[in-house]
Amino acid sequence: MKQDKILSLLGLAQRAGKIKSGNFTVEQSVKGGKAQLVLTAGDTSDASKKNIRDMCSYYEVECMEYSVKEGLGHALGKEFRSVLSIEDKGFADKIKTLLSGDIKGGSATDGKDQ
Repeated sequence: MKQDKILSLLGLAQRAGKIKSGNFTVEQSVKGGKAQLVLTAGDTSDASKKNIRDMCSYYEVECMEYSVKEGLGHALGKEFRSVLSIEDKGFADKIKTLLSGDIKGGSATDGKDQ
């Protein structure tokens, strides 16, 4: 199942030190130009998702919605995570490919090909 593959990739990226999670560290990652992709959990509040999408759009970082807080957290070896950034282009590109092929409702918020 592709979902398991994405969560496994997130776990691998976490162990490689290429994931930042939580609002504050993700914001630093995006504003610092390190984020290659930002993922938000589907059960994150609409206001939080809008803030994250707006920030990603401004800094031209692709932002996609995937899984739920518990799923993202579990993949990272943590409890709950509503937002995370991937700071490695290889991991980010592979996850984007899997998401675009697997989830029809998943959307990139800035509409730019990177």
